[in-house]
Amino acid sequence: MNASPQYVLGYGSLAAERAGGRVATLRGWRRCWGVAMNNSVDLPGYKLYRRRDGSRPDVFVAFLDIEPDPAASVTGVLLAVEDELGLLDRRERNYERVDVSAAVADAPGRVWAYRGSEAGRRRLREGRAHGSAVVSRDYLDAATGAITAIAPDELAALAPGLSGLMVLGLRRIDLP
Repeated sequence: MNASPQYVLGYGSLAAERAGGRVATLRGWRRCWGVAMNNSVDLPGYKLYRRRDGSRPDVFVAFLDIEPDPAASVTGVLLAVEDELGLLDRRERNYERVDVSAAVADAPGRVWAYRGSEAGRRRLREGRAHGSAVVSRDYLDAATGAITAIAPDELAALAPGLSGLMVLGLRRIDLP
């Protein structure tokens, strides 16, 4: 058992999916479209995306990320994660977990955030270079809803068109 509580700062899909967290601000970071998965590769225990007609597009599906920016901040939701860090690490395979406790005012314990891994960032660069980097409409809607609820002034970072990303209606399929 840890001596102090542990939290994850959800700033995208984690903020959208998890209720009961406390709103907090991460200073010195900014939200961006920074990582992607290769939708043409099956990874056991992960996911893939299909169009509404069932076809599987050969695209790189982009997700939100954070990157250091001394002049910026990201509002998110602190979620208590005592025994869930291992599960979250597997779920967030496009990211690496970093300790951001010192950048969160009044942190109630140790605070982690997921920032893009080099492999996840490389996949997004590859998708952009080939014109095949996209955002799932459902993911965008969930993230937009979460950010609207806690920090509507930060919505501009969610505009995928500003990052050269297309939005597609995709259905997420979890793989066994």
